[in-house]
Amino acid sequence: MLVKPAPSSSRMLDLSVVTPAHNEQENLEALASQVQKALSPLGISWELVIVDDGSTDRTRANLKDLASSRVWLRPVAMSQTPPGKGNGQSAAFHAGIRASKGRLIATMDADLQNDPADLPMMLRKMTESGADLVQGDRSHARRDNVIRKVGSWVGRTFRRMLLGDRVRDTGCSLRIMKREFALALPLELRGMHRFVPVTIRDLGGKVVEVPVNHRPRHAGETKYGLGITKRAIPGLIDLFAVRYFRSRRRSVESIEFAPPAAQANSQPASTPAHESQHAEIHA
Repeated sequence: MLVKPAPSSSRMLDLSVVTPAHNEQENLEALASQVQKALSPLGISWELVIVDDGSTDRTRANLKDLASSRVWLRPVAMSQTPPGKGNGQSAAFHAGIRASKGRLIATMDADLQNDPADLPMMLRKMTESGADLVQGDRSHARRDNVIRKVGSWVGRTFRRMLLGDRVRDTGCSLRIMKREFALALPLELRGMHRFVPVTIRDLGGKVVEVPVNHRPRHAGETKYGLGITKRAIPGLIDLFAVRYFRSRRRSVESIEFAPPAAQANSQPASTPAHESQHAEIHA
């Protein structure tokens, strides 16, 4: 089991919702309102962390205005981005997770295609199943064209063949995971957000997939392209990269088999040496 020292209990919340935003100025107020509506009745402590990833519209200004009247909203901005572009979804999730204070981390998109109303159901599923990750599955609700359907089938087939990954909808950003696993994800690597379920499974976590809603984009433009050069080939390259690095992963668990000298000298000779077990996370 992965273990990582948590922030002090006075700082920890029950849940952090982390969402990247790149040029999503028109969606932010509705996103904040829907998250509040979904989580406020649950009686838990929570926060919404929205990461401005190099937006060129009013995303950052709107976030500042929204946060002025919402104590649970925490705007975060990527400090370095390519001119006119963002660092990408994986990097923004990486930054938001590290800024968060939740024992559980939920991730979702800012375009309102993910439905915050699914979060209570996913929290219940995590408790009932003992899962370390509850992954959303939109496949039952999507109305994709033929090209996207074929592309999704090809992607699932290759992931299953090369990684043994049977999660149906790895492209769905709506998920809830335990903090120690969220911090272990190598999301500083581009495209890694699509490999969250298989990575958590490789780290020893239990993954459960549940059906979630899928809605049309409310406003703004999609950040993803279609076709072989924009989606299929980069995805295949990422797949082989994940397979390679997975083969290089080694256990980092260790056991402290003798106490520090000062403690040993202060104990009676008949007292057995104290043993403690540690597990490290490469965050």
